[in-house]
Amino acid sequence: MKKAVSLLLCLMAALFFLPRPAVAAEALSPEGQETVEEMAVYYGSYGAEATQAVERLLKRLRVTDPVPAGKWEKIMELWQNVQAGLTLNEGILPDGLAETNELCLVVLGFQLNPDGSMREELVERLKVALASANKYPNARIVCTGGGTASNEPSATEAGRMADWLVENGIAPERIIVEDKSLTTAQNAIYTFELLEALDPQVRQIAIISSDYHIETGTLLFGAEAILRDSGAEIVSNAAWHAPSGSLPAMFQAGALIELSGNAETAFSIYYDTYDIHELPPLHAE
Repeated sequence: MKKAVSLLLCLMAALFFLPRPAVAAEALSPEGQETVEEMAVYYGSYGAEATQAVERLLKRLRVTDPVPAGKWEKIMELWQNVQAGLTLNEGILPDGLAETNELCLVVLGFQLNPDGSMREELVERLKVALASANKYPNARIVCTGGGTASNEPSATEAGRMADWLVENGIAPERIIVEDKSLTTAQNAIYTFELLEALDPQVRQIAIISSDYHIETGTLLFGAEAILRDSGAEIVSNAAWHAPSGSLPAMFQAGALIELSGNAETAFSIYYDTYDIHELPPLHAE
């Protein structure tokens, strides 16, 4: 069965892992790409114990890829800071965020049921998003997540999320639907792409997801902002307290590798380190 799932994953990667959209960031050289991947795997495996190895690899990157090196140094600092202690806001965003449309709430999707209906976890995330959107009525809202309904190919997480928010009183014009992404890294890539095109005034981003997913979401959206030289920053979060689920540091390493441009290696890491509940095909029977 593991072999069958591996083949399915390879097929998914071939079909769905689209080329990374062009951004302002300078592309890594082959040597630089190898260095970034090695650095991510080192830190994902050993955390703070990998500090010397990370600095050695950053030094190498500064020689081969001086412009990207500065960005990846910031990303590694962000990763350390996120792991060191991220304030988690359960149920609703905190006070003190922008009261204008400079604030954007990014709601991360979750696997749909086979018939295209939303699972309880996604509905609970949306309840947090709704409370936060009502608290900040001028904020933009991005629903992000592509198609994941096995028996209803036209359904997308983002589409179902947007429908739910509108049915519960959110004005449609506040909502941006990002329905191409299939990973959290792609959530970040395509969300920034849309915001740059449709809402360049956004300067604050708040991540809304399940509690175990907030750290990864904050890291990846923060890293994508760095890679794009975006004027926006990740300022807060709001979470639903999930009964189970986790995303290990090596999963985050894979996601950063995906942001760097190597989806194939990233996907193999996802498969090897996956530890999240109820998300086929990685837990396919």
